[in-house]
Amino acid sequence: MKPVISATGLWTPPESVTNAELVESFNAWADRWNAEHEADIAAGLAEAKTHSSVEFIEKASGIKSRYVVNKSGVTDPALMRPVIPERSNEEISILAEIAVKAARQALERAGRDPKDVDAVICAASNMQRAYPAMAIEVQEALGIEGFSFDMNVACSSATFGIQTAADFVRAGHAKSVLMVNPEITSGHLNWTDRDSHFIFGDVATAVLVEDESIAPKDHWKILGTQLKTKFSNNIRNNFGFLNRADPSGEGAPDKLFVQEGRKVFKEVVPMVSEMIITELDRLSLKPEQLRRLWLHQANANMNRLISSKVLGHEASDDESPTVLDEYANTSSAGSIIAFHKHSADFKPGEKGLICSFGAGYSVGAVFVEKAG
Repeated sequence: MKPVISATGLWTPPESVTNAELVESFNAWADRWNAEHEADIAAGLAEAKTHSSVEFIEKASGIKSRYVVNKSGVTDPALMRPVIPERSNEEISILAEIAVKAARQALERAGRDPKDVDAVICAASNMQRAYPAMAIEVQEALGIEGFSFDMNVACSSATFGIQTAADFVRAGHAKSVLMVNPEITSGHLNWTDRDSHFIFGDVATAVLVEDESIAPKDHWKILGTQLKTKFSNNIRNNFGFLNRADPSGEGAPDKLFVQEGRKVFKEVVPMVSEMIITELDRLSLKPEQLRRLWLHQANANMNRLISSKVLGHEASDDESPTVLDEYANTSSAGSIIAFHKHSADFKPGEKGLICSFGAGYSVGAVFVEKAG
């Protein structure tokens, strides 16, 4: 049994927020906050909120816009959060809904009927509930038999999900595994934090991993995969069901996304680069054999440095394409979006790398070759 990637799918929200729109709403919020806390600021009990700017955002990250499931709440200075009405238990949940949309595209591209899929993995950073598993709800909505489960390895969830799906195929436990990455990251982002209010966007992706014997001709061979984790507090979110056991922490900043960006950059770049180079050697591949790197879309400067360490030169847009400018950081979905949108020009035999990295720390690498 040889696992391959048969197809990918992508669902993009209809609403987008530009940096200019984001800055306008953030600065209006900051002015309101400063006015409300004027006395504390004057007494030295609080620091005034400083304005954000388009120039600051683009220099720091390379991000120019992001898609969101709800724009009005995110850009309202009185709210600064998405407005997503809670659904009844009888309705499909929003996370499952967007996962199904991406999944249907992947299935259609592969010419696969849902009833022929054996398993579903929902691999994402931002699960909206603990149980029942989002994957089982996606399975139910698509009419898939077999088994399903959720997994969370933060921004590396998709690559970890691909290896897990590939392992099921190799072991003979499944011939067709659907792996979905629904990410509504706008829900965990602190839109009032100047250092991070611009980072994330919403999206859903899907990857169909199957045995080569049933895959369509236009598939991708999986040459090798490698995963690595190392504990770090530099990217963290402390929101969870135990928060109710200590109400004093309710609404605290650490219940949303927090990170030490400079430390992350300094520690993750060498970790990712070294793992890729080591795995290339194990697979008897040379860096120049990689036609393209589809890297995690978190920071343009980080991707530029990683690709240069791996390739030995600064990568061109063709060698390391970005979707960060349009989509922002979509957590687990980022490298899959890049692969989905920038892989159609590959010829049989050409090779590439899907690589993600993030909180944990976690790193996942999937080396692929275009079949023909």
